[in-house]
Amino acid sequence: MTHDATTRALAAEAEALQAALTGLTVQESSLPSPCAPWTVGELLCHVVIGAGRVAQALAEPEPSDPGLASPGTASSGTASSGTAGTADYYRQDNRFSAAVDADRIATARALARELGEPEQMTRELGRRCRETVSLLASAPPDRTITTRHGDRMLLTDFAGTRLVELAVHGLDLAAGLGRPPWLTEEAADVLENLWLPPGTARRVRDQTRCGRVTLIAWLTCRADASPAERRLLNEAGARFPALG
Repeated sequence: MTHDATTRALAAEAEALQAALTGLTVQESSLPSPCAPWTVGELLCHVVIGAGRVAQALAEPEPSDPGLASPGTASSGTASSGTAGTADYYRQDNRFSAAVDADRIATARALARELGEPEQMTRELGRRCRETVSLLASAPPDRTITTRHGDRMLLTDFAGTRLVELAVHGLDLAAGLGRPPWLTEEAADVLENLWLPPGTARRVRDQTRCGRVTLIAWLTCRADASPAERRLLNEAGARFPALG
């Protein structure tokens, strides 16, 4: 996925997310989310924090990188030439340790207390997403950054992780609110090709007779696939990311 395409997908998903959550009530924001122990409002604040990570990364000096992947092309798989790809970011390691999880939970809760009203939360989400899209649109595609977990990544690949956060937690928020998912086609394109070999997603959907939301929910463990469906996913070469 090119830098421009990733940026457009992120912008589309951010717009859909904010539109879906505009008008969120205090009662709705207090509902339990699928990402325990957060409420819907606290999960939303976690998404808000994630949306601002691009600005934080770009504010830091660019890491020295002797060998970069091709500029403008997002890596969907393993680390290449000293940089981690989008899928690599979701590997099971210390970033999902008890200490990091505790900090992740506390940080989102602190922001929820600071912002208070759901209207403030959605407004802040929109502000940070617009800033992120603007930064991505103006930054060179071959810019490298260092994530808070110590990964060295091409900016395009890191933008892919921000899209994953918006899209996957968008599924979580929809579930917590009891609403139909609002996943965009642009985001679905990226996520399917991130965790399935290129060109196989449609075949898997045809074989399992599922839609795109269901397929992505299976891949991200937001829904349980049957043993037969799981077998088809494995045969297709599916990768299952570590996600909170």
